[in-house]
Amino acid sequence: MSAILEVKELNKQYSGSAFSLKNVSFAIPYGSIVGFIGENGAGKSTTMGSILGTLQKDSGSIQIFGEVMDPDKVNMKESIGVVFDDIHLPGGITVDKLGHVFNNIYKQWNQKTFDYYIDFFSLPKNKQISGFSRGMSMKLSVAVALSHEAKLLILDEATAGLDPMGRDELLDVLSAFVEGKERSILLSSHITSDIEKIADSLIFIKNGEILLQVNKETLMNQYGILQCKQHEFDQIEQDLIIMYKKRGDEIEVLVSDREQLPNSIQTKDFSIDDITLLLMRGEQA
Repeated sequence: MSAILEVKELNKQYSGSAFSLKNVSFAIPYGSIVGFIGENGAGKSTTMGSILGTLQKDSGSIQIFGEVMDPDKVNMKESIGVVFDDIHLPGGITVDKLGHVFNNIYKQWNQKTFDYYIDFFSLPKNKQISGFSRGMSMKLSVAVALSHEAKLLILDEATAGLDPMGRDELLDVLSAFVEGKERSILLSSHITSDIEKIADSLIFIKNGEILLQVNKETLMNQYGILQCKQHEFDQIEQDLIIMYKKRGDEIEVLVSDREQLPNSIQTKDFSIDDITLLLMRGEQA
């Protein structure tokens, strides 16, 4: 069993909305961090909700740990750690009391692990959660997700609201989480530099459709972005072109293998952020 999560042909339509997920398919290997990238409304949260069963999918199959996903299975639910940007923890209690609450919810709750992450993130134990900043609340949500023996983390904007130091701390924690090759993470973030630091592979989604799934090293070492004129664009093999965008009399192009370009065409340095912008704003060949 090589995939901890496998999504096949996932479809979801909202009543009264033009948006839908369209045949979303991907797999997350054990021991990997997969970055899930797209604009607001692209389908990231809908995909994650469908995986977790908090949203009812229209069709498709979802397997986690080799079994069909069933949120009513307690052992399966406890093996998934979740952090969503809009999750609200009970504000009228302290962190210490929150640990007791979750100890009664999760059979696999590990108070020592929870205490470790509370100290690691420097969160106050005796302050009411309602007084926490957004960044503190996100850290607390992550601490909870890491404290019930989860094997798969599904994190939607988990670095939101954190300062650079806090984000760096969290990324270190997430990298350590998958070191044993028995656990994995699906991570969405608008901060693509965070994903670039720790992800092994990337999934780009736009308007409910997967545009590109690729290993990060392959993306950075083999793919390329170039700016060219129309006559140069016409020289590029069509099957190399992933996306392009016209800017005046110049064309910006994302290609799948820069080594196969004509020698007269030069690529430029790029980041995942550059690729994201081109994928979201460009046109397919």
